Amino acid sequence: MNIKHLFKCSLIIFFSLLANANTYFPDSDWSTASPENFGIKPSKVKNLIDLSFEDESTLGVVLIKNGKIIGEQYADGYDYLSHGTSWSMAKSYYAALIGVSIDRGEIKSLDDPVKEYLDYFDDERGLITIRDLLNMSSGLEFPDHEHEKMFFQKDHLSYAKGVGVEKPSGKKFEYNNVNSMIIGDILLKATGKRADILLGERILKPIGVTDYKLWKDEAGNVMAYCCVDMSIRDYSRIGLLFSRNGYWNGKQIIPKDFIDETFQVVWETPNRFSNHKRYYSLHWWVSKFDQEGRIFNTSGKFGQYTFVDRTNDVIFTRVTKYDQNNHGDVQKWGPLQYFRWLGVTQAIKTARVLLNFNLIENGTDVITPTTDSKGESNEFYNNYQKVVEGIADLSRG
Repeated sequence: MNIKHLFKCSLIIFFSLLANANTYFPDSDWSTASPENFGIKPSKVKNLIDLSFEDESTLGVVLIKNGKIIGEQYADGYDYLSHGTSWSMAKSYYAALIGVSIDRGEIKSLDDPVKEYLDYFDDERGLITIRDLLNMSSGLEFPDHEHEKMFFQKDHLSYAKGVGVEKPSGKKFEYNNVNSMIIGDILLKATGKRADILLGERILKPIGVTDYKLWKDEAGNVMAYCCVDMSIRDYSRIGLLFSRNGYWNGKQIIPKDFIDETFQVVWETPNRFSNHKRYYSLHWWVSKFDQEGRIFNTSGKFGQYTFVDRTNDVIFTRVTKYDQNNHGDVQKWGPLQYFRWLGVTQAIKTARVLLNFNLIENGTDVITPTTDSKGESNEFYNNYQKVVEGIADLSRG
């Protein structure tokens, strides 16, 4: 480490210590507090929880203010230890590892061409940068299924490597799962470690997350575009880490300047799932960006969310119902591999029929993160804008 870098790190830690000297961080337990302790009306907390549970697919919600839980509720049969699966919320977690690697000198810049790390990008994809991947503007081929078909392959990375260019990079936002899968391979080449190992060592364990699954495909590739299993409280720890500028109880985990750059508006996105206008930056969604407030969120299929209001140190996580008896963390398709040709929607329907009639057994014949029909959202999407405004309303007078 050179003198300049050492001085920079010292300044970051010094000012972080000053800023966070009296700030609470959870340990193995998590302190709770009354909303009134922070000048918040209990009715506003109840409103958020009620909006979430209008949707019967909700497993649970956790609301945090200044590091302490001020609201928490779970559906019958679930509790604070129950796991959900992140789906695409995981994109935000693996993206943060790029910032850590830049800080460590393993990656030079977000604006490095991907081909500097992956030799198979030294073709028509040669102008695509790491920033393009993280901002979902790579210009890679973008089919209607957004490459969800990759999820049903034995080797997801091999699938991603075969995706070519469709348009110039940096010109258009397109939510492409291949971009995130490639991020995992960049991390492997830059650090010599798989992205799941890095996530555990560099982010999860330092903030006290110990009970988790980080999914791999059948070929052993990390599914960096989806699929981290943990409790709602632990998803919220990650949200708190971002709310606290990457700092956690005496240590800078993610560089603050990377989080500052993440929490900007880069792309205005097409409407997805609701008419609420959203934006995008470095694998995070922007759900509110106006004079009243700025709220960012991780987002996963079927309505998995962690919302972060960094200005007011508020975190709100909602996760849908998930099989608590899921086995392993390495995908195995077994007999379902023969149904990939049906397409994403039909393959899911076929799998559910086979599972419901006990023709195949999840955890034996098939091992994969899966959300069944009771975990699919409906009302929560309808209430999405109300939820975002409810979060913002917590900090109003």
